[in-house]
Amino acid sequence: MVRGFREFILRGNVVDLAVGIVIGAAFTAVVNAFSNGFINPLIKAITGGGARVGGTFTVNGAVFDYGAFITAILNFLIVAAILYFLVVTPINRLNEYFKREDKPAVAEPSNEEKLLAEIRDELRRRPG
Repeated sequence: MVRGFREFILRGNVVDLAVGIVIGAAFTAVVNAFSNGFINPLIKAITGGGARVGGTFTVNGAVFDYGAFITAILNFLIVAAILYFLVVTPINRLNEYFKREDKPAVAEPSNEEKLLAEIRDELRRRPG
């Protein structure tokens, strides 16, 4: 049981996943800073300012903060776009590049195939 756990942990994809999570968390902090520094003031300016980003509305005493929802959507779109254009697209291009190089060499015909081709060619050359 311990050996199986050790093999699981030492797999390359588990380590890659852990690194991806750490980088994702750090990148999320960068996107949040960008949102707080640029996007939130922009939304405030467009929607008339105020203490909350974009404003709120109230229904039966319940406060709905649509500015926070807009900010979350924009954060998601920014993260998704950057990951797609800076990670997914280059990785896909690298995979295509290496797949092109990995084409197997054309197999040399066996002796039997060569003899059969010679026989076929000789039969074609003979008149009816």
